[in-house]
Amino acid sequence: MGLERAFADEPAFVPYLAAGDPNYEASIEYVEALARGGADVIELGLPFSEPIAEGKTIQNAIVRSLEAGMTPDRFFEFVEELDVDVPLVCMTYYNLIYQYGDSESRSDSENASGETASEGPRPFVEKAAAVGIEGLVVPDLPAEEAGPLRTACDEFGLDLVFIVAPTTKGDRLERMLEQVSGYVYVQARLGVTGAREDVDDATEESLARLSDWDVPKAVGFGIKTGDHAERIVSAGADGVIVGSALVDIVAEGHENGDPVDEVADRLEAKARELKDGALRGAAERPQPERT
Repeated sequence: MGLERAFADEPAFVPYLAAGDPNYEASIEYVEALARGGADVIELGLPFSEPIAEGKTIQNAIVRSLEAGMTPDRFFEFVEELDVDVPLVCMTYYNLIYQYGDSESRSDSENASGETASEGPRPFVEKAAAVGIEGLVVPDLPAEEAGPLRTACDEFGLDLVFIVAPTTKGDRLERMLEQVSGYVYVQARLGVTGAREDVDDATEESLARLSDWDVPKAVGFGIKTGDHAERIVSAGADGVIVGSALVDIVAEGHENGDPVDEVADRLEAKARELKDGALRGAAERPQPERT
């Protein structure tokens, strides 16, 4: 499993876009622009009709993507077509993962009563691995029910990333961290995704609670600027995850009818700003004393 390598030498910049927003062709260019701008890992949203963890900005992106024809199979085609040299992570909801492949296997897996025996998450994970996905983020999957997906990820070499909220503590946090791999998605604030004008102080408390666990910690929810990224990394994060601030650029370009290459240039510039902020944050950390 290899997502940890993206955090090995410097703080990682992990951008998010909904695959297929506002359409397939433009979205390909936008994701590739993020890679040019310094992305170390890219989270690709596979749209689901009930995205409970998302704020209005990403909900609208998901609607645009679905209306443009994005499906799980189309998503896998999208991943195969991308020309990027950074790890790709799929962020989606468990219903899509669990149901994928049922239609193909229906004739072979019906039991004596005529009901279909689902193969669970394995077909989705197998296909994801085949097209080059290296990890999964599944916001609605409790750690207590993640066993089948963790098993499938282990079989096909994918990382499984969990989201840790400011309120995640005790046994629940222990179960998450026992199963997580690649990196922990540290939720900077309560609520849903969305760019903010400031950074929540709860971030430092969350990072402190995770300090004993030997897995990279990437902070998301609300990061909008290079200064935000700088503050988050200087507080101890191993990386920053940014979605809504980038989706806003896509949405504005789409609404204004801007040329795709101009929107791509703006995304690349924003990516550079955020990556540079993360690097500044790393430079501000206290250096260990030499002995």
